[in-house]
Amino acid sequence: MVWIIVIVILAVLVIWAISSYNSFITWKNKVEEAFSTMDVYLKKRYDMIPNLVETVKGYAKHESETLEAVINARNAAASATTMEGKIEAEKGLSGVLGRLFALTESYPDLKANQNFIELQTQIKQMEEEIANSRKYYNGVVKEYNTRCEMFPSSIIASIFNFKKQPMFVVSDETQRENVKVQF
Repeated sequence: MVWIIVIVILAVLVIWAISSYNSFITWKNKVEEAFSTMDVYLKKRYDMIPNLVETVKGYAKHESETLEAVINARNAAASATTMEGKIEAEKGLSGVLGRLFALTESYPDLKANQNFIELQTQIKQMEEEIANSRKYYNGVVKEYNTRCEMFPSSIIASIFNFKKQPMFVVSDETQRENVKVQF
């Protein structure tokens, strides 16, 4: 009788361990899929940035420092290879893009340029898609990280080396500031 109870307990533990492991694999794959989706949108934005810079360059020749900062930030973000590296580089790119758009306020001819208006519209749409994909990514990562930390699934996470994944958060205080709008 005791052997049957021990075998049943062991069977339940094995089934739980297998189920937990499979759940981690599912959520790990969801995290990777969410990041890949966001990465596709980021790549589209990276491809638009040189066109935007070239359009601005024609009007704001003496603003080369800002334009170089945009290109450098774009190249750093595009060449980042790890999830953490991409997240960090993206923060820098978002900051310099904001400076670029603020710079254009000083050039009325540029603001009226049809190519610039079209690029600005495309980038705005892309930013909305990126924001939505970041929300999805953060939601999936939150669920995955919760599973990594909660007992008893944390036991399986530590045994099979499932690590917490980084959230995509705004760390630059300038990105948290209110945008000044003047008419």
